[in-house]
Amino acid sequence: MRQAPSIVIINSLLRAGAVVKTHDPVAMDEARKIFKNRILFAGDGYEALRGADALAVVTEWNEFRSPDFRSMKKLMRGAVIFDGRNLYRKEDLEKMGFVYYGSEKIEAS
Repeated sequence: MRQAPSIVIINSLLRAGAVVKTHDPVAMDEARKIFKNRILFAGDGYEALRGADALAVVTEWNEFRSPDFRSMKKLMRGAVIFDGRNLYRKEDLEKMGFVYYGSEKIEAS
C-alpha cells in the first residue's frame, strides 16, 4: 500500500473535509498505520457504504466485482459511484439510479 493511489485519493478527500470510511480485505492493518484515526474502518464493504454519499472503488479484489447493487443503494445516502477500476457497467448502474463515473482508459499510441 506504500505507493497505492488510494493514499492520494484519501488524503485529497480529507483535505476537502470529507469523512472517509474504508474497507479493504487485505490492506486494513497497513491503512491503520498510515491514517490512524483520521479515517473510519469498516468490517466489510457493505458496512462501509452505510450512510455514504458516494463510493470510490480503487481496488480489484474479487469481493468487489459482483456486489448486490440494490442493497448498496439502500445503504447509501447518495447514489454515486466512482469506479477507478472499471469493474461495473455504466448502463446497468444508471438503470438502477446510480450516477456512475468510470476511469478513462488511456491507449498507447
